[in-house]
Amino acid sequence: MSDCGEDIKQAESAISAARPSAVPGDLGVRAPGPSLLPEDFYMEGPYLVFTAAYHLRRGFCCNTGCRHCPYK
Repeated sequence: MSDCGEDIKQAESAISAARPSAVPGDLGVRAPGPSLLPEDFYMEGPYLVFTAAYHLRRGFCCNTGCRHCPYK
């Protein structure tokens, strides 16, 4: 039977090695897709609304009914 503690340490080590180097304030989490530019979105009340420019740069439809989806 294997030692669970050792398995966890190996998994944590592999995850740490796969992460990019730490930057102060960086949580180590990367959003999928391209970085956001000012022309990629606007705020409508509390909601972030992506523009067609963002969807075209992303390159595919996510099939969630986005208001400005150029792929429908």
